[in-house]
Amino acid sequence: MASYHHGDLRRVLLTTAAAAIAESGPAALSMRDLARRAGVSHAAPAHHFGDKAGLLTALATQGFDLLADALRAADGDLLDAGVAYVGFAVRHRAHFDVMFRPELYRADDPELVAARARAGELLRGGVARRTGGQRDADALAAWSIVHGFATLWLAGALPPRVGGDPQAAARSVIGRLFA
Repeated sequence: MASYHHGDLRRVLLTTAAAAIAESGPAALSMRDLARRAGVSHAAPAHHFGDKAGLLTALATQGFDLLADALRAADGDLLDAGVAYVGFAVRHRAHFDVMFRPELYRADDPELVAARARAGELLRGGVARRTGGQRDADALAAWSIVHGFATLWLAGALPPRVGGDPQAAARSVIGRLFA
């Protein structure tokens, strides 16, 4: 086993977990394999996260924070936020795969709840500025569309004619709603 000499083991473990999930999915992840991949003792991941649910809670929290950052960069534009959502899903697939599977983590964790709320508020804010309508219903519709598109893209289920650029394809599809 390689010895660990980095300054932020928690970050390394989360990065390593994301890479393992991207390869094999969240169900295949084990704390023992995570420790081996990170080159640390078998006890190190448990020290930081307690158990697999704790690790996946931290990964989902990180994912919601990253999603909030992506949505914030859209600067309130709903179309740009939808494209950013799809871009996030493609760039951070392991996070995306965990974030919307609450059976995998502790959904009531305060840090997770706060991170999810930040991301949700950014999406709802863009919807309110664009539609001026029923904010919650409109936000649910917008989220359903971009999440569905991202999920279909990641599954390889979209027709080839949408092209090879997920964000350009998302812009075209989502933009139809505003035409």
